[in-house]
Amino acid sequence: MTHLLVVDDEQDMVDLVTMYLENAGYTVSSALNGEEAEEKLKELRPDLILLDIMMPGRDGFAVCEAIRSYSDIPIIFLSARGEEWDKVRAFSLGGDDYIVKPFSPGEMTARIQAVLRRFGSSTDKRETIHYQTLLIDIHSRTVKVDGTAVGLTMKEFDLLVLLAKNRGRIFSREELLETVWGTEYRGGTRTVDTHIKTLRMKLKHEGASIETVWGIGYKFVDGTI
Repeated sequence: MTHLLVVDDEQDMVDLVTMYLENAGYTVSSALNGEEAEEKLKELRPDLILLDIMMPGRDGFAVCEAIRSYSDIPIIFLSARGEEWDKVRAFSLGGDDYIVKPFSPGEMTARIQAVLRRFGSSTDKRETIHYQTLLIDIHSRTVKVDGTAVGLTMKEFDLLVLLAKNRGRIFSREELLETVWGTEYRGGTRTVDTHIKTLRMKLKHEGASIETVWGIGYKFVDGTI
């Protein structure tokens, strides 16, 4: 059964969301702050996190950033803050979706299902992609450069796989946004540029190149950036 972790400092909200999700057939655990969330993530290994932003101590943005340093678990922000800047920041930090409170149980469960589908079915799970010193294992969702593991977020990994599987094809920012983030994403294309920049830094310019095609978008080529 799919296991979800709800992170919110308001117990009433945790109880409400837990009731919705359990009625939808999910197993649910909860945490009331970022430190507890990370402890339960490592202990319980849930399939997805629902993360509030406004929490005492470390807010949801800081928690997401910390988690992304060692895990690509899907993260859906669940927040009363609906400004565009908050959404852009959430996606830039590695969030996979953003739901604004108040929300309906149907919308929440539909978005959870959509994120889990994208996470579990990016490509053929038995496939690997190998260019020079770059090795992408799609089954385990891992990337190695010259034998050393490179930690990527879910979106970074999906971007890399899409570009690498279509070597030489130019993708516009809009195409990348729709394919990787999905049609429900309402932010701008700037998040694509942010993820590409981070990808380049993490790959350390070895084994593969994500080239900018000025005025159009990006493409993957062999060689050194």
